[in-house]
Amino acid sequence: MLNIGIIGCGKIAQVRHIPEYRRNGDAQILAYYDYSFERAEGMAKQYGGTACASVEELLAMPEIDAVSICTPNAFHAQMSIQALQAGKHVLCEKPMAVTLEECEKMAAAARENGKFLMIDMNQGLAKAHVFARKMIREGQIGRIISFRTTFGHGGPETWSITPGKDVWFFDRKKAAMGAMADLGVHKTDLIGFLTGERVIATTARLATLDKTYADGALIGVDDNAVCIYEMTGGIMGTMTASWTYYGAEDNSTVLYGTEGIMHIYDDPEHSIVLIRKNGVKEYFDLEQIQTNDKQTSSGIIDLWIDCLKNNRPPEISGESALPAMRAVFASIRSSEEGRRVEIPENR
Repeated sequence: MLNIGIIGCGKIAQVRHIPEYRRNGDAQILAYYDYSFERAEGMAKQYGGTACASVEELLAMPEIDAVSICTPNAFHAQMSIQALQAGKHVLCEKPMAVTLEECEKMAAAARENGKFLMIDMNQGLAKAHVFARKMIREGQIGRIISFRTTFGHGGPETWSITPGKDVWFFDRKKAAMGAMADLGVHKTDLIGFLTGERVIATTARLATLDKTYADGALIGVDDNAVCIYEMTGGIMGTMTASWTYYGAEDNSTVLYGTEGIMHIYDDPEHSIVLIRKNGVKEYFDLEQIQTNDKQTSSGIIDLWIDCLKNNRPPEISGESALPAMRAVFASIRSSEEGRRVEIPENR
């Protein structure tokens, strides 16, 4: 049985991490920490375990094997590194951190301390994405020429333990970045997963178009991001992330190849639609992707526990997350400087 500590007891911990650990037969949660001790205490009373008054108190518990970092973005690096140095394996929420330097330090800390660091970028675990990658590798749509990938919903106003227009997601000091890092990092990682290529250049525009605080002022981070990505093998496509899709959530990807087109989570009835070059359509019905309003198991916790149990490095490691994070930070720079930005480290 693996012993787990939860650092940060907000919505993501309460909706995903804690329930998924509890459903896994090989894990038990021993301790909780939150800046609100009352919140940590509430989790301990509800699910069992100990509420800790500090991160240090939780990390000092020798029986804890691993922790989930479920805090606002700005604290990911500090707390992940602290946990790794304390000899704990770390599962950290996305985005990995708020600067590339912090991301690199997290990956280095995992290496130096001989512990696993996994990042919760779960799109590669969705059944349709796994099946789509298999078909792509089989050459079902030939050579991929271009793509469009999108992740948009109505925003994170309700995705917080304290919902409303002043959620921490809108606070630059806590979040640092907006839709680009919240949603865009998922689709950036996914396009690499599907194509097997990395983003080597980006031309991006990030903007705050609609979201406001309760006082009516525009929020301090981007609520929309549109990027043109150039990949290592010559593929080019667009990645869009938005918090202003006030209707059905869009979590779709379309790949355009020399032998056909593949629509993934783009059709309300079929998780994959394959359109052959001759116009013939094929439909594949796997699970529908989870949304904020319809939560299903992400698969992250089960994968994480399996890696720990079998001492197997996680596929979604800190190291593997670096190419997507480089693309995120390069896109922010592209928008700020109004120019195309190359990412030589991803070549």
